[in-house]
Amino acid sequence: MYNFISKSEKDTINFAKELASKLQKGDIIVLTGELGSGKTKFTQGFLEYFGLENEISSPTFTIVNEYNAPNNLNIYHFDVYRLSDIDEFYAIGGEEYFENGICIIEWGEIINEALPKDYIHITFEKSDDDENYRNLKIETFGSKYTNLF
Repeated sequence: MYNFISKSEKDTINFAKELASKLQKGDIIVLTGELGSGKTKFTQGFLEYFGLENEISSPTFTIVNEYNAPNNLNIYHFDVYRLSDIDEFYAIGGEEYFENGICIIEWGEIINEALPKDYIHITFEKSDDDENYRNLKIETFGSKYTNLF
């Protein structure tokens, strides 16, 4: 496990940009954390790396937003919080997105059994003492990301 301490929204955005620079089609990031913990700021930074900073919108009601990055790369931003169960994810063809672009999945623990063996899981933890402080706990699953952090 790797920890990243963010002391500001800018730290979170910069961390996401750095990670985005290392990823490619077929990579999956699962984001977990309470509301307001920084998942959307992370996604904003991730998209900024690809020049899509003005594109971000929450997929809360649409389940997935698709962004077209340069070099014919698709980025899929999921919010699966409102799914009642994993069957709904399969019903929208969710697993078909995995190999067609980079997937960022908020509340991805809900669809844990649908995830491929290789993915990055980032848990965002807020501090009771400092509203800007975040501890990002990064875990990698499978062998693909072993040397990434």
